[in-house]
Amino acid sequence: MMTEPNRTLDLKLDRIRGGAYAPADFIIADAKDGDMSMGVATPGFRKGADGALTTVPRPMSDYRDDMRRVTRSGLADIMLMSQSSAEALAAEGLFQDSPVTPAVRLNDASDIWAYRGASYRTVPATPFRTARIDRALPVADLGLYAVTFYNDLAQDAETLDAYAAFRDEASELGMRHFLEVFNPAFDIDTNGMEIGHYISDSIARCLAGVASADYPTFLKIAYNGPRAMEELASYDPGKLIVGILGGGVGTTRDTFELVRQAEKYGARIALFGRKIYFAEDSIEIIAAMRRVVEGQQTTEDAVRDYHDRLAKKGIRPNRSLEDDLDITEAVLK
Repeated sequence: MMTEPNRTLDLKLDRIRGGAYAPADFIIADAKDGDMSMGVATPGFRKGADGALTTVPRPMSDYRDDMRRVTRSGLADIMLMSQSSAEALAAEGLFQDSPVTPAVRLNDASDIWAYRGASYRTVPATPFRTARIDRALPVADLGLYAVTFYNDLAQDAETLDAYAAFRDEASELGMRHFLEVFNPAFDIDTNGMEIGHYISDSIARCLAGVASADYPTFLKIAYNGPRAMEELASYDPGKLIVGILGGGVGTTRDTFELVRQAEKYGARIALFGRKIYFAEDSIEIIAAMRRVVEGQQTTEDAVRDYHDRLAKKGIRPNRSLEDDLDITEAVLK
């Protein structure tokens, strides 16, 4: 698949790399690759007559319907999917002449195996790949590769070897990629250094020997606070473009605060999964994220406006306005 000239991702990346970034160039990805992690529970659970969640999972068609809605809205720049979803939607022609870039998750190390009853995230990740690059290329020329560093020599060397093998194959086949670097799912010993600075140094060291032809298009990392974000984003800004992952669902205020703070301290991309899908309205939440980033609304005003828009659509909010105005994620306080 060749990069299409009308796709907003590439136009925005060109401006970011050229030093001409403006808030309107902020990139938003809808990360709907959760089936590579959560299995059957990925689309969430059905609601009962009282609005409470049941234990009955929703079908995969609900998850893909939301991919269709977001893609057709043109509000997101990237739609990240599993290979199976990408094939299904590409076969419908969803991405033909679309400004949205399709992307595929190209590895699924064991630290994302988070389905019901699983305990894989309690131990360091084992490198693993299900998706094949040659099978992904007919539907997407952009893929995600994820790593986690544990400050363990043997473990991290195995992770880096697997990433090097992936880069070689991706370059040979013509697949560009972006690199996701997770925080470990459990506490690790970083010799008194804050985890955000350990992650930043791990990334810079990991990529220092990588040639431009094999370099990731951008990063996807956890937001570890202003200092860690600012130092990494300013390290090599013309080359190393930093994006943030969304993490848990949180409140609507959490969503807006995360994107506002991250952009303020140098992030140029938000790659949100649950924060978009489990919002009451995916289209409204993305549109509000853009208004916040572009300075049209404060995060508090954006929450109030979001609730007003839900009410006009007859959509019942997941939380009261008062609860939804709370900032609950510690790193954002």
